[in-house]
Amino acid sequence: MSGLKVLVVDDDMINRKLMAAMLKKNPIIGDIVEASDGQEAITLLRDLDDIDLVLLDIIMPIMDGIAVLQIMNADPKMQNIPVIVLTTDETKKTEALNSGANDFIAKPVRENDIMGKIERLSTL
Repeated sequence: MSGLKVLVVDDDMINRKLMAAMLKKNPIIGDIVEASDGQEAITLLRDLDDIDLVLLDIIMPIMDGIAVLQIMNADPKMQNIPVIVLTTDETKKTEALNSGANDFIAKPVRENDIMGKIERLSTL
């Protein structure tokens, strides 16, 4: 395995760049793909059949993270891709997990938190 292909979905470019910088430090991460909203994320997930993990912001314009989770769960091609939800809104945690997220991280994301969760999910 040449490393995990991770889709980072966040409407804030700085957050995406920070996540990508953190991920690049980890040898288990291969490719990093970025999407700036939920609609773009769903398009990428439909077009690319090799995404191993999604890091998903909840609060975004166009399509929020909960809608992305619902679409992923309804699609057999996407429903087994692990998703870690990232948000500043702790009240969304239960809704995200009920909508199919595998894990939850409150922003600001700390590198050791995200890496621990990615390593745990990648061994499932």
